[in-house]
Amino acid sequence: MGSLPLSADCLSDDVETLPLSEVSNRLGVSVGRVNALITDRQLLAVRRGGLVLVPELFFDDHGIAKHLPGLLSVLHDGGFDRDETLAWLFTEQSDLGLTPAEAIHSHSAREVIRRAQAEAF
Repeated sequence: MGSLPLSADCLSDDVETLPLSEVSNRLGVSVGRVNALITDRQLLAVRRGGLVLVPELFFDDHGIAKHLPGLLSVLHDGGFDRDETLAWLFTEQSDLGLTPAEAIHSHSAREVIRRAQAEAF
């Protein structure tokens, strides 16, 4: 797991996170597959207290939140690295009153993707 590409832990202490074993159970896949999702930028993870953790907001009742992979791709293609992407996802958009990670679960999801496109280029 030492080669797993992780983001800097810029998450505030109140952001709920899940260990890889719980992500694995939630998605119904192996921990190895979860590692592949992180490596392939379909998920982002941090190391905290010796554990690799994924923000709980990256999931919904059906698995990975519908708009997350596309949003991560837009930011990556626009030049954001993993650290910048995670920081952006958890920085509140004052006019929305939400972070992009929260907004992908709301009617503001498409607006957040549009903003990511504008910021990335």
